[in-house]
Amino acid sequence: MHNELANLQAVDLDAGQVFSGRPSGRLIKGYDKPGPYSPPADSDYLFHESSRDVIVWFLEKSDPLYVFGPTGSGKTSLVKELAARINYPVFEVSGHGRLEFPDLVGHLSVRDGQMVFQYGPLSLAMKYGGLFLLNEIDLLDPSTAAGLNSVLDGSPLCIPENGGEIISPHEMFRFAATANSNGASDETGLYQGVLRQNLAFLDRFILCEVGYPAPDRESELLGRLAPELPPDLRSKMVEYAGEVRRLFIGQSNPNPSGNVLDVTFSTRTLIRWAKLTIRFQPLARQGLSPLKHALDRALAFRASAENRTFLHELAQRIFPEKEV
Repeated sequence: MHNELANLQAVDLDAGQVFSGRPSGRLIKGYDKPGPYSPPADSDYLFHESSRDVIVWFLEKSDPLYVFGPTGSGKTSLVKELAARINYPVFEVSGHGRLEFPDLVGHLSVRDGQMVFQYGPLSLAMKYGGLFLLNEIDLLDPSTAAGLNSVLDGSPLCIPENGGEIISPHEMFRFAATANSNGASDETGLYQGVLRQNLAFLDRFILCEVGYPAPDRESELLGRLAPELPPDLRSKMVEYAGEVRRLFIGQSNPNPSGNVLDVTFSTRTLIRWAKLTIRFQPLARQGLSPLKHALDRALAFRASAENRTFLHELAQRIFPEKEV
């Protein structure tokens, strides 16, 4: 694995050709081929407007990137899909309250009867030139997050456990983080465990906000992935998902019970709903609704009983009776 990473060759790629299929003359650094940590590209993935900010960030070495937005908006997938297009290795970690700095750097372990040092994801990214992606960064204890300040500033990483090894950041090293909040804590009460981060820590990042994709983009995606469904039905499914999202983030009137909606529609969930609706079509012969049956299994069963009832009522309002 280490040899494969060390043998990756950095190359200049045409950014326009890579991301849009149209040459632009603007060069972006990438690798000549995928490595063991390069994510696979999804040919059906549709980029939305926020991708421009991340592409510009990738174009040259710059400050770390902090991507925030509501759950299911595609923050992590956006960064990884862009990295996949330029064969970037991605070393991914999910943050949590008990994550400590040594978990990122590495640790000593026993191999063949000897103590050896195993590099952590941050060390690998810095050593070989990859993207270190720290998801849910706002779940970290602020003191742990602040331990990254010198790395965020571009300083070398010192590993005392490995004989004081010094890892200078590779020219291709990039640091990106994702979160539901912008680091100033969660005022909505929707994201349990989110912590207010140290201001000096946050000051080191470029910020990028990612919202949900535009309806026309999601309709296009459903047309690719679920062409068996009638266009009008696909359009209504996108409309329904958008209304659920607006309710979830408080941009629409609350449901009649007055409860905060406790689930939302990611694009991934929307695709799952469409595909399950197709698979459950035989249920129509038994007098059951494939659309409602699929909705429960794609999303509604994750909601509270009251909110599940509301989701069904919302479906009754948006879809023609024969479809529900």
